[in-house]
Amino acid sequence: MTSLSSISPSSSPHVAEEPSQVKVRRLQANIERAILGKADVIKQAVVTLLARGHLLIEDVPGVGKSTLARCLAKSLRCSFRRIQFTSDLLPSDILGVSVYNQRTGEFEFHPGPLFANIVLADEINRTTPKTQSCLLQAMNDGQVSIDSMTYPLPVPFMVVATQNPMEFHGTYPLPESQMDRFTMRIRMGYPPPGEEREIVRNPSLAHAAEELPEVLSAAELLELQVLVEQVKVDEALVSYLLQIISATRESPLVELGASPRAAIQLYKVGQAMAFVEGRDYCVPDDIKAAAPAVLAHRVIPRARFGADHNHGDAHRLIEEILTSVPAPA
Repeated sequence: MTSLSSISPSSSPHVAEEPSQVKVRRLQANIERAILGKADVIKQAVVTLLARGHLLIEDVPGVGKSTLARCLAKSLRCSFRRIQFTSDLLPSDILGVSVYNQRTGEFEFHPGPLFANIVLADEINRTTPKTQSCLLQAMNDGQVSIDSMTYPLPVPFMVVATQNPMEFHGTYPLPESQMDRFTMRIRMGYPPPGEEREIVRNPSLAHAAEELPEVLSAAELLELQVLVEQVKVDEALVSYLLQIISATRESPLVELGASPRAAIQLYKVGQAMAFVEGRDYCVPDDIKAAAPAVLAHRVIPRARFGADHNHGDAHRLIEEILTSVPAPA
């Protein structure tokens, strides 16, 4: 097996290059200082970041959704903006506006909060479909078009969105096109009893996210993302992945199956899963581990499971499909 450090970009002859796997572990450990008892959730967030994806965190209030996004941003030497989505938010509040400069006689573009490396879209389903749609081009192409001009977004670029699945008053459910732009949808869940006791006994943990050190630069993150794309995926695994995608379209329990974009994202997340585990090649377990979080929000179950985006039902449906598709030896 090839060591991940051996495929890292060449470094200065006078300075030893830090192994890639050490950087990933350091990033995860840094976030775990503020988010207790959620190593698996943190791993999924880091995997999404390494796969150049976007993350939707869906759970009840108060379990650390926004905190996870802030911890991820604080751990990176990157720009960060938080947008509180409300019913009166306009696309220009996110994208920016062109303002006429009387001195120069020209319009000048003033970028909005979307022009950052990590963008927290808090309670994204509380704004109107018109405002939600302004994120589509940004999340898909890494650029936005305003007043007949196209502006590139910073690189790296990641949207971390949150929503509460239990409250629907005054919300606008995300359409299929918007859901499909999120690489993974995850849940935080309640903390384990021991960690929750520590959270209650130590109020300073509430501010731990603001005190986290920066452990990875934007350049280092981009290098890691390039290495993820070099992770080898055998043709047998590609066939296995496509069989899973095909099963979501053919299952009698599914109203709408996964799209080709879902297949691409599952491939990328599988590579990132392998990378985080310290391998430069994928195994079936990487695809299995990634599939529920990558596919559950992209399929619509039939009435038996509830034809909506209920996280638990769709997740169980994908788990059923995974058990029905044989993995390669």
